[in-house]
Order: sequence, then structure tokens, then C-alpha cells
Amino acid sequence: MAAAQLPRRPDPARVKRIAGDSDALAAAHALAAVFATGAAERDRQRILPWAELDLWSESGLGAITVPGQYGGADVSFATLAEVFVILCAADPALGQIPQNHFGVLGVLREIGTPAQKARLYGEVLTGHRLGNAGPERRSAAASTVLQGTTRLRATEDGLRLDGKRFYSTGALFAHRVPARATDDAGRAVQVWVPRDAEGLTVIDDWSSFGQRTTASGTVTFENVPVDPQDVLPIWQLADRPGLFGPTSQLIQAAIDQGIAEAAVADALAFVRERARPWIDSGLERATDDPYIIADVGRLQIELHAAREVLLEAGHTLDAVAAAPIDAEASARASVAVAEAKVLTTRIALEASEKLFELAGSASTRAVHHLDRHWRNARTHTLHDPVRWKLHLLGNYHLNHVLPTRHSWN
Repeated sequence: MAAAQLPRRPDPARVKRIAGDSDALAAAHALAAVFATGAAERDRQRILPWAELDLWSESGLGAITVPGQYGGADVSFATLAEVFVILCAADPALGQIPQNHFGVLGVLREIGTPAQKARLYGEVLTGHRLGNAGPERRSAAASTVLQGTTRLRATEDGLRLDGKRFYSTGALFAHRVPARATDDAGRAVQVWVPRDAEGLTVIDDWSSFGQRTTASGTVTFENVPVDPQDVLPIWQLADRPGLFGPTSQLIQAAIDQGIAEAAVADALAFVRERARPWIDSGLERATDDPYIIADVGRLQIELHAAREVLLEAGHTLDAVAAAPIDAEASARASVAVAEAKVLTTRIALEASEKLFELAGSASTRAVHHLDRHWRNARTHTLHDPVRWKLHLLGNYHLNHVLPTRHSWN
């Protein structure tokens, strides 16, 4: 496939400044109303959301976690989660695209220098989007997502970056593409590469059956020149308690919650408007079927429970962030988001499958395009295995083993 087009740079004069949490939620609702229109068709034809992401940039939502001292709204973690639920209920693929934007901003907050923060936060405040060059494909040198062959080398001509990455959600549409690499000392670093850097290529080869328009494909770096000021020492995070991992996981859980809410909403609408009662029920309307009613009640309980635990996890992160963060506090944050991730994973999968059982065979017709909910849920919930969340929780509560620190905890 050919290299992708470069994103349009936003006009700073059109980028709004969000003042606080209520403004952020209002902006999310306004965008969601736009995103919901055409979401099914974008999925059906794999139409990439370039125009919608320009609206995202202009909304100011990209800067809601920028600290106040740098000009941002610095909203609560609970609000950040709620923003992703709102957007992903409208279009979970489009809503997922900014996930790494906020993930790398969390890394910048924890280990960036004041000069790096001032410069990079400044770009975000003017609407610039951040992507991510994700893990490498499995190989002998990359048996886990934290390993790989991407290298940052010191040369006579300065720093140079080489490597090939995949699962690069947001990179196609980004103005910077942060990437994990190993430096000459064998340490993990994060390199914030400008999207138009010579030697950087983003290839739109994402072909998953779900989350089809995230464009989470391949990024290659070939002797890319790197400014030393664009390098963050993420190797330090392994020994420093923080919230970069829990923040990333909170967003992942919020995406699944949004998928679940959309699936339940479409199930209710279809049962009300199109479903027929079963022939042996003696009923005139499917909405009077006692079995359907009971299933809807159970789905609503599970949906509500997952959302409340998700927001509770956000509040836990807020409380941890308000005080000096030690190993125990960082662990509590990881545990809280793991609990949320278990519940949001389960309700996303259950709701998107139960939809068809409640709505009946007519709901499987291609014209309704309701299969996108299950495809999106099944694809996104594979981001990190929920079985390991259960292990994390059990090991913490039973043996008080603190979770390891990385973006998946």
C-alpha cells in the first residue's frame, strides 16, 4: 500500500479553549451528535474520518488533560473517561483514535522536562493531534509488546531512528507520532517524531473486521532525524510510581463502555420499532414479552454497574493524583481500572451479542448494520486480555502483589 496523506494542520484561531470539566462534557456531546451521523456508513465502506478529526481538533478536547499552568483545562480523570464513553457510543472507531493522544500526554506529564512540556503542550493547545507507533509484530526479537528492534542511534549526523511498528492507532491522522525505541545504552525511550519527518512513513494497511476506521496499521522509520528535545526517557517510569498506565487503561475501558451503551440503545430501539412477539406468547408486541423484559433489565443493571465502576476508577485516579504518588497509590490506581476493564469488557461483548437474541433474525439484515457493535467490541476488547486483569486483581487482594508498571496496567 502507498504512504498515507499528511493531516491538515489546524488553524489555531479556530481551536477552542475548554475551561473545565463541564465544558469538556458539553463539547463531547456536541461532537458525538456529529460523529453518530454516518458512523455506520463509515464502518461499512471504511471511510476514514479526516473531516471529523478536524472538528475534534477545533473542539479543544485534545487539550483537556494539559495542566493548568501550561494553559489547559486539566480535567478530572472521571471526566476524561466520560468523554470517551460519550464519543465511543457515537462511533467507537473514531472515538478510539485519540486514545494514544492522551496516553502519551500522560507520559509527558510524568517525565517531560519543563521545556518539553511548554513546547509540546503548546502544540496540543493549538489543535495538533498525537498518534502512536505501536508495538512491533511478533518476532524472535519481539515476543511481547514491550520488546522490539526499533532503535534510536547516535550518529555523526545526530540522532537517527529506525524501526517498523504496528497497531499504530492515531498515527495516520497525527501531527506527531511518538514511538517506543531502545537507545544506545539499551534503555527504553519515547521519540515524538513530527508526522512530516523525512524517513517516516505511515501505511494504511489496517484490515481488522472491527474498529475498521481507526487505521491502526504500520509505521516505518528509516534513518529518521530526531531532535534530542523530542526524546522522553520512559525507562525511568519502571522505577517511578505514576499514573501513565492506569490512565491508558481507563481510556480503554471507557471505549468498551461506549460500545456497550450503543449496542444496548440499538437493541431497545429495534425491539420497540421492529421486533415481533413469538408466536406462542399470545402477545401483540415484543415489548410485552416477559423474557425480553427480564433480559433488558439485566442488561441495564450490568451496563449501569460497569459505568459506575468505571467512573469510580476515574475518581480513584483523581484522589491518587491529588497527593504524592507512592508504589501503593499507583497500585491502587491499577487495581481500580482493572476492575472497570473486566466489567466493561464483559458488558460490551454481552450487549453486542444479546442485541440479536432480543431483536430477532430481522436484526441480522445487512441494511441495519448492527453487527458492527459486536465486531467493534470483539476487536477492541482484545487490546489486553481481561484474564490477566483477573489475575492482577486476585494476586493483589490475596498476596498483595503490586501490578507491574506499563501501559497495560
